[in-house]
Amino acid sequence: MQSGTVPDPGAKTSHEVDLAAFGRNEDGREVLLAIGEAKWNEAMGLGHLRRLDRIRTLLRARDGVHAERTRLLCFSGAGFTSDLRDLAQNDPTIQLIDLERLYNAD
Repeated sequence: MQSGTVPDPGAKTSHEVDLAAFGRNEDGREVLLAIGEAKWNEAMGLGHLRRLDRIRTLLRARDGVHAERTRLLCFSGAGFTSDLRDLAQNDPTIQLIDLERLYNAD
């Protein structure tokens, strides 16, 4: 796992990524499994998710980046808004990791 920055030429900015997890597919090619954002004292909401989705879109457009199945991970010590929880409940590509899940995962 690592962190990094993704340029966004259309918006003339760049986006920081707190977490990027890589793996290999059945052909041995490197794939981007997940990207994530971490907040300690801030409840995460749809704005955080939209930013991660924008980053995923930018990465999917890059040559040589295999991000077709990239998941979006939101880590928060303060929790998540109800609208983000509702959305994540119905979308397996969105994972919400609170302190309970992080430290007590089975």
